[in-house]
Amino acid sequence: MTKSEFVYTTYIKTTPEKLWNALTNIEFMKQYWFGMYCTSEWKAGSPWQLKFHDGEIAETGEIAESNPPKRLVIKWRNEWKPELKAEGYSLCTFEIEPEDGVVKLTVTHGMDKAPSKLIEAVSGGWPKVLSNLKSLLETGQVVVSRKVDCRGKAA
Repeated sequence: MTKSEFVYTTYIKTTPEKLWNALTNIEFMKQYWFGMYCTSEWKAGSPWQLKFHDGEIAETGEIAESNPPKRLVIKWRNEWKPELKAEGYSLCTFEIEPEDGVVKLTVTHGMDKAPSKLIEAVSGGWPKVLSNLKSLLETGQVVVSRKVDCRGKAA
């Protein structure tokens, strides 16, 4: 089957534990994800939601795999844009590896459909979110801020 896939790798001066916390802590997440945040118990089989800053559900799914602080896999479906929701579920994998005093983070977001409008959309968003995550962990500040969210609503 043909697949659409986005892969992003970055190196962050932090620990695997701090990075895991940054990926799963609501208040920290809001700082680098433009006010958006995920809710979950972060255990395999538990429900997962990504919410806009106002609480509206953006994405839903479930935790497919959770191995703190090494690997997190989320079964992910868009809920707010009909043409993206119609594509069904994708898989988003976070791989965290210590390497020479830093942490290598690889995010792979893929779907068994090509081309995929969802993967095209996340390909534009992930670099901004992950750049903010890296900068926030290393300096305490984000590099990209937004006045409006992807729905066009004030952030």
